[in-house]
Amino acid sequence: GQAIPRLLEGDRDFIGLAQTGTGKTAAFGLPLLEHIDLDQQCTQALVLAPTRELGQQIAEQLALFSKHMKGLRTLAVYGGANIVTQIQALKKTRHVVIATPGRLIDLAKRKAIDLSNVRYLVLDEADEMLNMGFKEELDTILSFTPDEKRTWLFSATMPKEIRHLADEVLRRPTVIELAHSRPADTIEHALYECAQTRRLELLEEILSGPDFRSAIVFLRTKHRARKVARQLDQRGHRAIALQGNMSQNQRVRAMEGFRAGEYDVLVATDIAARGIDVADVSHVVNFDVPNTPEAYTHRIGRTGRSKKQGKA
Repeated sequence: GQAIPRLLEGDRDFIGLAQTGTGKTAAFGLPLLEHIDLDQQCTQALVLAPTRELGQQIAEQLALFSKHMKGLRTLAVYGGANIVTQIQALKKTRHVVIATPGRLIDLAKRKAIDLSNVRYLVLDEADEMLNMGFKEELDTILSFTPDEKRTWLFSATMPKEIRHLADEVLRRPTVIELAHSRPADTIEHALYECAQTRRLELLEEILSGPDFRSAIVFLRTKHRARKVARQLDQRGHRAIALQGNMSQNQRVRAMEGFRAGEYDVLVATDIAARGIDVADVSHVVNFDVPNTPEAYTHRIGRTGRSKKQGKA
């Protein structure tokens, strides 16, 4: 609510401190669409996201927000998908492009995309882009865009790297905290003391509780995620792993299967879980302890969404 009027004015750079699940995509998406001039056949807005899952999610939401904007054309481009198909798609005008940094640079170097008319640049989950080592790519992308654009930066946390980035990239930004870095009130928290050897047993106990609908189980490494998913599967649970080594098709299949209820347990690593937005997850289980308080908030923000109750 605070962000939308500021961004509709569109005359200042902007920093939004926001966790996922706080309505952030609507906060920047609605004003962004309002600023698009449909008569101008060029790319006017660029949204950068750290992972393809988040990019796809933003694209889906923008499609929803703009379904009555006749003539608006958007496109999501990301690694792990066929670049030739994306080059073909970019031959048509795209008013808004949503992209992951690496793929966007490949496309720009091949002259498949022209960023010289970009008036609005959104950096979503900027902290995660820096964690993933995209600083150099961000600098390159910025050099392809005009100086006089407006830049809107969103980040769950404000570490010094983000401050440096903001100082380099933004001019006198408006700063708004869209949500506190504490978890939603709709989440009930529980802590169980348990020997390492009995964690799986305890997890099964939670998964067979009367209020269980579906769960995301977090582990530290992809190896552990695969192992726990396999163990649950062998014990008769409908579980699937989501981790960084999977191909794009496998990841899409896993996510769609979880959304559709083919699987009711998604076993994930932190990186793989960025951008997961499933409406009705009843439980988030930290099988391995997260590294930081922010990571805890981020993980458990996958439940208790849209005023529903959830357990962590």
